[in-house]
Amino acid sequence: MDRKKATLIGLTAIVLWSTMVGLIRGVSEGLGPVGGAAMIYTLSGLLCLVTVGFPDLRRFSPRYLVAGSVLFVSYELCLALSLGYAATRHQAIEVGMVNYLWPCLTIVFAILFNKQKSTLWVIPGLLISLLGVSWVLGGENGLHIDDIVSNVVSSPLSYSLAFVGAFIWAAYCTVTSKYAKGQNGITLFVLLTALTLWVKYFFSDQPEMVFSVPVVIKLLMCGIALGFGYASWNTGILHGNVTVLATASYFTPVLSAALAAVLLSSPLTFSFWQGAMMVCAGSLICWYATRAH
Repeated sequence: MDRKKATLIGLTAIVLWSTMVGLIRGVSEGLGPVGGAAMIYTLSGLLCLVTVGFPDLRRFSPRYLVAGSVLFVSYELCLALSLGYAATRHQAIEVGMVNYLWPCLTIVFAILFNKQKSTLWVIPGLLISLLGVSWVLGGENGLHIDDIVSNVVSSPLSYSLAFVGAFIWAAYCTVTSKYAKGQNGITLFVLLTALTLWVKYFFSDQPEMVFSVPVVIKLLMCGIALGFGYASWNTGILHGNVTVLATASYFTPVLSAALAAVLLSSPLTFSFWQGAMMVCAGSLICWYATRAH
C-alpha cells in the first residue's frame, strides 16, 4: 500500500476515536452505562471480525495473551462506564479529558519498564498534563482547589474510573510494545470486552434499554467508529508514517472535546479549552523528551 494513503487512513482513526466520548455518552443515556457499552462493543467486535479478522492465537505468547486481554478489557470498561456514570453531559466531557492522561503516562511507563531513553523534559511534560486536567476539573475558575474537589466528589466513581483507566491503558501499551511481537489481538480483546459487559449486565441490576432513533443512530456510529478506528490505525501503523501518526494523536484531546461538545450539545468554557491545550502540550513535551535523546 502507498505510504501516504496508509498514513491518511491512519489519521482517520484519530478522527473516529475522537467521536467516542460524545457517542458513548449518547448511547448510555438511552441504553444504560453497562447495556449501552455492551451493545457498542458487540457491534465493534463484529466489525473487527470483518475488517481485521480473528487472530491466530497460536502465534501469541501466553504472557501477552493473558496480560493484553486483562488490561484491554479493564481499560475499555473504565472508559465506557466512566462516561456512562457521569452525572451530566458536561461532566462526561471532563471525564474524557482525565482519560487523556494516558499518552504522557505511556511514555513514563516506557521509560520505567521498557528502558526507553529520554531527557528530563518528560518531567515538565507530565506536570503540564496534570495541571491541564486540574484546570479542566476546576470549571470556569480554572485552577481552583475547592471547585476541583466539589466537582470530583459529585461523581467520584466516574472520575476514579477515568483516572485508573489512563494508567491501565499506559500499561497495556507498554505490555503490547514489549510482548506482542507484531501480533494484533484487537478483535479478540474487543469481543472479550463485550462478553464481560454482557455478564455484568445480566448478573446485576441494570436499567431497561430504551431504544429510540437517535440512540440507535449513535450506537451504529459508535460501533463503526470503534471498529473501523482500530482497523484504520492498524493499517497506518503497519504501512504509513508512524511519526506523523504519533504526533497527530497527541492532539486527540482537543478534537475529542470539540466533537463531544457538538454531539452532546454541551458548550465548553474558555478555561476548559485552556486545560485541554495544556494536556496536549504536556503530551507533546513528553514525546519530544524521547525523540530528543
